[in-house]
Amino acid sequence: MKLSAWGRYPEIEASEVNPYSGFDNLEEAIPYGNGRSYGDSPLASHVFQMRALDSYIAFDDESGLLTCESGVLLSDIIDVFVPRGWFLKVTPGTKLITVGGAIASDVHGKNHHVEGCFSSCVVSFTLKLADGKIIKCSRKKNKELYLATCGGMGLTGIILEASFYLKRIKSKNVNQLTIKNANLHETFESFEDFSDYPYSVAWIDCLATQNNIGRSLLMVGEFAEDGDLCCKNSKKVSIPFNFPSFALNNLSVKAFNNLYYGRVKERFTHSQVGIDSFFYPLDAIGHWNRIYGKNGFTQYQFILPKENSYTGLKEILQKISTSGKGSFLAVLKLYGPENDNYLSFPLEGYSLALDFKIEPSLFPLLDSLDEIVNRYGGRIYLTKDVRMSSETFRNGYPKLSKFQEVRKRYNLDKLFHSLQSKRLKI
Repeated sequence: MKLSAWGRYPEIEASEVNPYSGFDNLEEAIPYGNGRSYGDSPLASHVFQMRALDSYIAFDDESGLLTCESGVLLSDIIDVFVPRGWFLKVTPGTKLITVGGAIASDVHGKNHHVEGCFSSCVVSFTLKLADGKIIKCSRKKNKELYLATCGGMGLTGIILEASFYLKRIKSKNVNQLTIKNANLHETFESFEDFSDYPYSVAWIDCLATQNNIGRSLLMVGEFAEDGDLCCKNSKKVSIPFNFPSFALNNLSVKAFNNLYYGRVKERFTHSQVGIDSFFYPLDAIGHWNRIYGKNGFTQYQFILPKENSYTGLKEILQKISTSGKGSFLAVLKLYGPENDNYLSFPLEGYSLALDFKIEPSLFPLLDSLDEIVNRYGGRIYLTKDVRMSSETFRNGYPKLSKFQEVRKRYNLDKLFHSLQSKRLKI
């Protein structure tokens, strides 16, 4: 069958494998969840189809500890538990991913500066190794496998089930404050001034120039306490066809950015929005990846240490603006301290994520951005990556050797491979 991830690049031929079957005739395989990672990390000649593992196992209504199979979607958890007063402690910008994918990517969200990555709420999980053995991993038991699996991109085995904490909420509504910033300096000041809010994220106009470079809309928020837990499915629109390649260009992106920035008139705007609007705005648009055309797109997400974030981001934004290859989905986030996991993406600083349509002239630009990221001590997110070099990867992930040692010790490198792992020589 034809298979790709959310970026729709690359597309390959792959065979599905039941995760509970034997591995005797497999030379390389990787778990595949709901296909919402962006690049080639879930792609291999054989993929373990994980969505069938979608059962709940246990829930403690006092502590919020949920145990479920790894193929359960975050959206399913939200539908079931928000009306009962529980929400995910950590969630990325899409709820359409599996629990196993959340662990394998060690996803993060708008509250990393407060709660850290998804692994911060994971108590334990069961893992099927290359020899078929099933073991339990936690911070106390099989700790090295735990640290390698959280953020390990499926390269340490098949996550079968997991136990993790939800958080109590008193409302499905979020009290949101939007701060309009004229440039990157104001944007950074606003992030720091409002860092006591549990959630924060900024949209950046990546084509702004000169004194306006880095202008943004920063959205910060916290859950309301109005007792409104009644969830209604929001209306969803869908992109019915691939946009023509020429539709997404410098002029159309610049026009969108001007309109989006200009729609907010005041320096500070208060509003109340729902969970979907605040956390998952793009999930309301079905097949939104078709906007980038039939050749697909890639999301370039990097993070820089806090002491280098302002200087490095300004240099990168200047290069993107000069190139004319802007993105109307440019998201800036503040991050807290780095965790102990071997391949987790976040470190204390700022991250920027941008979507670019696939075209030949894109890759030289991204290579030049890699050089800046390396120079300032940053790294690129594996869940979004589809093209960085092995050298760039190694420069950004100093714990790689520990990860590879675990892979070899348990013979995981004999079976679990993806296009990404082979490209990066993991």
